[in-house]
Amino acid sequence: MTVLVAPDKFKGSLTSAEVAEVVAAAFAEVAPGEPVRQLPVADGGDGTVAAAVAAGFQRIPVRVSGPTGRRTTAYYALRETVAVIELAEASGLHRLPGGRLEPLSASSYGTGELIAAACAAGATQIVLGAGGSACTDGGAGLLTALGARLLDASGAPLAPGGAALTELSTVDLSGLPEVDMVLASDVDNPLLGVDGAAAVYGPQKGAGPAEIAALERGLTRWAEVVGSAHATTPGAGAAGGVGFGVLTGLGARIRPGIELLLELLGFPAAARDARLVVTGEGSLDTQSLHGKAPVGVLRAAGGTPVVAVAGRCLLSAPEWREAGFAGVYALTDVEPDEYRCVAEARSLLAGRAAQLARDFSRAIPA
Repeated sequence: MTVLVAPDKFKGSLTSAEVAEVVAAAFAEVAPGEPVRQLPVADGGDGTVAAAVAAGFQRIPVRVSGPTGRRTTAYYALRETVAVIELAEASGLHRLPGGRLEPLSASSYGTGELIAAACAAGATQIVLGAGGSACTDGGAGLLTALGARLLDASGAPLAPGGAALTELSTVDLSGLPEVDMVLASDVDNPLLGVDGAAAVYGPQKGAGPAEIAALERGLTRWAEVVGSAHATTPGAGAAGGVGFGVLTGLGARIRPGIELLLELLGFPAAARDARLVVTGEGSLDTQSLHGKAPVGVLRAAGGTPVVAVAGRCLLSAPEWREAGFAGVYALTDVEPDEYRCVAEARSLLAGRAAQLARDFSRAIPA
């Protein structure tokens, strides 16, 4: 029976693999006879490809267009016929040149190029993580890269970005590939309206009121021309409307991100062989209780005790106990300054993980 270490990232300080490494090292020091298995996890956002690679997938580089068209190298993960693609790798905010936000013209085209490359490499199932998008183009760019044709009234190809969709006249989806597409997302927003892609997520991408209105008009026109059957589907608004694009153009299914990724990474089987599971994330809070990685791990652990490490814990002890955690070890327990917790995350986590190992190495029968 093992200790299974399955954390998400500490955003801004440690990757999920680094968190797992630190925790495993603490067990090796404190309880050297304790078998430990590392299985970093992700919920479909940034870190998804890295988690897949840590679980045995191959990391594949591809030259693609970033959200503004500038060429960049992005990565996807491949194992046999399954590819894991992280939308942010090609079309994320961190790919914007100089960090300059481009809410009206940013495109998901590069993510479509990643999907095309994966299909060319033999993938028949694509798992697409939807977090971190820089664009609000309804997935139009993604579909264009895969063979869709979007034309204006004069028959010319449409310019990239969500605002240009207001000029859309005709769409031809006949060139799209047949692929089993699963969108990993916990977002339930529709495409349009006050809870839609532009209104809710546009501000994160630099859109003010005028830009949000322009993007809403573009997405409305996109749905009118390509077909609005999925416009109200929960999750259609994910990643600036990419959810709508892959639902409509590729017949995608949407599944909760952490549930899908845990299944893909082989977590349920690993948990059956564990006597303790250690999970975690940067901030364990009320949002965590609504399906983020630690609670997803808790639910999938099948009754195995689960302990969390975190940068900070904003839940009271009764709250995390009621959720089902056997313990929580936060960096802010020993260092109240959150800036220092980020800057010194590795050393602080090593100390908290050592305490965890001391507390639990003999507490739970092998």
